[in-house]
Amino acid sequence: MEVLIVLLVVVLGIAVWVVGIYNGLITLRLAVENCWAKIDVELKRRFDLIPNLIETVKGYAAHEKDTLERVIAARNQGLSASTPEEAAKADNALTGALKSLFALAESYPDLKANENFMQLQEELVGTENRISMVRQSYNDSVMTYNTKIQVFPDNIIAGMFNFTTKEFFKVEDAAERVAPKVSFS
Repeated sequence: MEVLIVLLVVVLGIAVWVVGIYNGLITLRLAVENCWAKIDVELKRRFDLIPNLIETVKGYAAHEKDTLERVIAARNQGLSASTPEEAAKADNALTGALKSLFALAESYPDLKANENFMQLQEELVGTENRISMVRQSYNDSVMTYNTKIQVFPDNIIAGMFNFTTKEFFKVEDAAERVAPKVSFS
């Protein structure tokens, strides 16, 4: 009888341990998904602002069609992204296209002074800052989750229940990793 009680306590202890690890893994996976949803919301906000920005610029820079088309194409690529990897690639393309668009504005003083353009540019800058913050939060969540499913003994439970690693949100364009050169001459 005593052996049966000891065996039951051991089995119950192991079951509680497995359930604890499993619930922790679920919590971390949901945190990653929540952070991804935050990125998605901010990217959507940016995608929604871009058509207004394009329309404002069109009136001033009608012959700059190539730049406008690159922004539109990058926006459409971002809207169709369904994974963090696709979104990161589209985000990098859109960031580059927007840099070109804002550089274009430098050539058009009337456009730079346009209140609507200035407001849209300010909203995009704020959105870019929020995107940067939620990207970092997402990557932090992915690191915590990936670490948890790879360390012993949690990796045993993670393997039993098919928990797989998540991808980080990465900068694909190597040029974006290089600090910009600033010159005051």
